[in-house]
Amino acid sequence: MNYFRVIGFFGCLLTTALFSDVTISMYSTSGNQMIGTIKASDTAFGLMLTPNLSHLPPGVHGFHVHDKPTCGEEGMAAGGHLDPAHTEKHLGPYNDDGHLGDLPVIIVDQNGNATMPVLAPRLNVADILGHSLMIHEGGDNYSDQPANGGGGKRIACGVIQSEE
Repeated sequence: MNYFRVIGFFGCLLTTALFSDVTISMYSTSGNQMIGTIKASDTAFGLMLTPNLSHLPPGVHGFHVHDKPTCGEEGMAAGGHLDPAHTEKHLGPYNDDGHLGDLPVIIVDQNGNATMPVLAPRLNVADILGHSLMIHEGGDNYSDQPANGGGGKRIACGVIQSEE
């Protein structure tokens, strides 16, 4: 019986060491108003992004990790989507041949709130530290036509920093 307790204890320690999380404060790109947070957590299946956002336009919105850790110039200073393999392709969160920063769309309810988690299977917290998280005005069809899946204007942004 004590053997199983020891195994369980070390299993919990290992799980804690492997799985971490970070909370990203999100701001509107016009006016720099804080609109909430997104918690990024490592799971066995990828990066879980759990939004707690308000004051957004209802609907489906493109959602991406952008290369630079800044939100200046109405989000444009953040550069393009995170693409360390230099694929130069916007193919969505489930295709290994495209941008690593392509995330599942974020859904905003009729009241302007986003609380539904999304899972990015190709990422973990360590991959996104030192970058920015962006919400776009339009949806995302996970292709290059129209450019970047049709997301359009950058409406919300947050810099992803380590909480250590």
